[in-house]
Amino acid sequence: MDEQTRIEIEAAVFRRLVEHLRERSDVQNIDLMNLAGFCRNCLSKWYGAAAAERGQEIDYEAAREIVYGMPYAEWKTRYQREATPEQLADFANTKPD
Repeated sequence: MDEQTRIEIEAAVFRRLVEHLRERSDVQNIDLMNLAGFCRNCLSKWYGAAAAERGQEIDYEAAREIVYGMPYAEWKTRYQREATPEQLADFANTKPD
């Protein structure tokens, strides 16, 4: 596979992942962190870091809007629930030392 095709495929996969996460607003970030070790906010940070590596500046809130599909504050109001004690305990046990 040539480099350009690989890049295009990876970009398409990223777009599909973001679309999937937008569709699954019922899945909380803490659930993602507990199960996979990353969440929508991590993707936003990675997006900003990748842009910066290429000389493009994008602030964290703008990157979040790309991932969430809306301003983070709006997503949080619409979809974010208070973490349960069990979720918080799981999170505390999965954080790196």
